[in-house]
Amino acid sequence: MMVTDTPAQLFGPLFAAVQETGLFPDSKTFADARPLRAPAAILADWQRQRPGTSEGLRHFVFANFDIPQDLPTPSPDGLELAAHISALWPLLTRESANPAPGSSELWLPHSYVVPGGRFRELYYWDSYFTMLGLARSGRYDLIENMIGDFGSLLDRIGHIPNGTRSYYTTRSHPPFFHLMAALSRDDSVEGRRRRLDWMRKEHRFWMAGAEDLAPGGEGRRVVRLDDGALLNRYWDDSDRPRDESWREDVALADEAPARNRGELWRDIRAAAESGWDFSSRWFADPRALTSIRTTRLVPVDLNALLFGLEQAISKAASGLGENDLSYDFAARAERRGRAVAAHLWNPLGGHYADFDLDSGRVSDRLTAAAAFPLFAGIASAAQGRSTAVALERLLRPGGLMTTLSENGQQWDAPNGWAPLQWIAIIGLRRYDEMTLADEIAERWLAMVRAHYEASGQLLEKYDVVACAAGSGGEYATETGFGWTNGVTIELLATRRGGASDIEAITTGGVNG
Repeated sequence: MMVTDTPAQLFGPLFAAVQETGLFPDSKTFADARPLRAPAAILADWQRQRPGTSEGLRHFVFANFDIPQDLPTPSPDGLELAAHISALWPLLTRESANPAPGSSELWLPHSYVVPGGRFRELYYWDSYFTMLGLARSGRYDLIENMIGDFGSLLDRIGHIPNGTRSYYTTRSHPPFFHLMAALSRDDSVEGRRRRLDWMRKEHRFWMAGAEDLAPGGEGRRVVRLDDGALLNRYWDDSDRPRDESWREDVALADEAPARNRGELWRDIRAAAESGWDFSSRWFADPRALTSIRTTRLVPVDLNALLFGLEQAISKAASGLGENDLSYDFAARAERRGRAVAAHLWNPLGGHYADFDLDSGRVSDRLTAAAAFPLFAGIASAAQGRSTAVALERLLRPGGLMTTLSENGQQWDAPNGWAPLQWIAIIGLRRYDEMTLADEIAERWLAMVRAHYEASGQLLEKYDVVACAAGSGGEYATETGFGWTNGVTIELLATRRGGASDIEAITTGGVNG
């Protein structure tokens, strides 16, 4: 596994000083800065000079680092919405240069699409939804490039990190790679075998340590429940403050003196691996980030995605004549499906939810993650119908809210996010819940279109109650924006009656 020191590790007291003084409003800015000379020389000069004023610190930093800028807000172009989105792809496409020594940037072999704004690098789960739009725009060249980039990360690091920065390498993101691989048009034996090998590497990462777990045991991302069921959770292999949110994480720990700081920071990081950073879904107290306990929950979305990964490996292996491997992974998927049914279904609420490792029972909190087992095809027909009824509780004028809790976190009410709309719409269509699926699609598209026509922009997240820009979280709502672009252009093409092949979308095959 390739291991790269992060800026906090390389620059130690200098990094802490920059973040503590709030030299940059966004903690991510300095984490992304490029050293202009050898890190050891910069740190030695810092330790010798120790400028005592904020102005002295600023002068030192700007003399020794290239400070990154956010990607510019795309200018309104007057194009129709789908044409505007297709025109954005070149603006969001990047090529990797050779990273400077000490830079947090990870090199990639091929061009790729970034989300936009402060997100200057390739992100894992974001990219699947971006790639849906690339397919609709006919940009299969970029799709193949990005599959190759993610494969390169699997080869070099052993997993796909949250994003292509050194400070993201201790965690991954929701495992969507098998769905990206299904978008490939390379049907050669070599290409199919390469994608199968990459999917198996991803599976090994998520299941590391599983073979040593007794009932009731836990190890990194795997847990074995008392009945022997093997499931997964989100985790991070570091228990330090995040480089990209260092100041915020230290401040949060100061607010919670009774909590073990390492445990708190690992739970924060695990929530970042989930993509839902942050949400009351992970909190003991729905209004208090200090009560975050991500690693004590077995998430329904993660396990639905891993069920899909196991099915995809089985299908790919069968297509290559590797029957023993195919049978093995089909059995793994079947066991996981039974475990999801046994432990992640809330019969009183009539919806899927996360399993609480401490209480030993399923959560009663309804979130948009309840749609993932429908997307993956785990639910029975009755559970599909019941889940549709439950999801209607989240429906608002602009689409589905993420949760029913309004607490200022960006993955809570009143915000809605493009990827969760897509998962719910496809999952509902898979279970013939067309009325609700079409209603979500129409409401989401009407809101996105109205905001685009008024501002010329697409946003990272939206307030689906007010049909306005979303809010909350550690940074301002960004424009660009990769996954909103992708989901929007795909829904415009499949707005009523379902996508052309839902089975292909969710288990393998080419979409589009």
